[in-house]
Amino acid sequence: MKILGLDVGSKTIGVAVSDSFGWTAQGLTTIKWNEEDFQSADKELKAIISEHEIGKAIVGLPKNMNGTIGERGEASQDYARYIEETHGIPTVLWDERLTTVAAERVLLEADVSRKKRKKVIDKMAAAMILQGYLNQK
Repeated sequence: MKILGLDVGSKTIGVAVSDSFGWTAQGLTTIKWNEEDFQSADKELKAIISEHEIGKAIVGLPKNMNGTIGERGEASQDYARYIEETHGIPTVLWDERLTTVAAERVLLEADVSRKKRKKVIDKMAAAMILQGYLNQK
């Protein structure tokens, strides 16, 4: 069973997928969506779930640095529930503090241009969220 990793933002969703053994995470794509309309990402997400035979989704939970959950965290919780109900797969919320910062740092160290960083940052953050989950298993 493969596992899906999602970095849910207000305009995009970074997507990563594990290998069949659940050892490694690979960034897959970035889905543009409207967070006011959860269904706006359904078509692409359904295709990914089907194509990769996904059995579970790990959704990044952006907590505040003091561990509390703010507005963005609540939006991720709502979307995780929606995925379970709509796509019929279990979800796990995973603390994603600083994953986007870490992804940005890796891309900067690799001397990736600003334009290219913007295109891959979300799927890279999704891969980091998923890899963190896989590592703790």
